[in-house]
Amino acid sequence: MPVRTHTRPHPGPAGGVDIRLPWWALALPVLAFAVLLALILNPSQAHAASGDPAIAQLLERAQRLLAR
Repeated sequence: MPVRTHTRPHPGPAGGVDIRLPWWALALPVLAFAVLLALILNPSQAHAASGDPAIAQLLERAQRLLAR
């Protein structure tokens, strides 16, 4: 014989947990999206950093020593 189960009605916004996000939870992803979109639309502004020649020479020497 089937047993009846009693279900509770879902609480509305007046009773229950009120979940609210802080302002930055929406602002930061929007800002990041805008910056990435600007870089995609205008890639000439995204310059690669030029390396110091002394560092490049040091890395070359280290690579030669490891290759031996």
